[in-house]
Amino acid sequence: MSKEILSTNGEKLGEITLNKEVFGVEPNIHVMHLALRRQLNNARSGNACTKTRSEVSGGGRKPWKQKGTGRARAGSLRSPLFAGGGVIFGPKPRSYAFNMPQKARKLALKF
Repeated sequence: MSKEILSTNGEKLGEITLNKEVFGVEPNIHVMHLALRRQLNNARSGNACTKTRSEVSGGGRKPWKQKGTGRARAGSLRSPLFAGGGVIFGPKPRSYAFNMPQKARKLALKF
């Protein structure tokens, strides 16, 4: 596979032969997308963390008796319903790692 070398004016300066294994590959959009997703996901730290009701300090005693106060039942002041309570479905540290086959990674870099 040979290509012309042109100057900035458009004049032909010469020819160069290109390796078909590198420059003759048809672009594969899906593999390129997976490689980009892999790179961006592996760069994420994933260390956001919130405390649940069991991890917040305090709240060991029942705040008021079960019946007779006219208020709703409550077992702990660290319930997510109270200020100072835990977070219901908050983030926990996790890995965003994304793997690809090595041949697919090399193919994505050829484009």
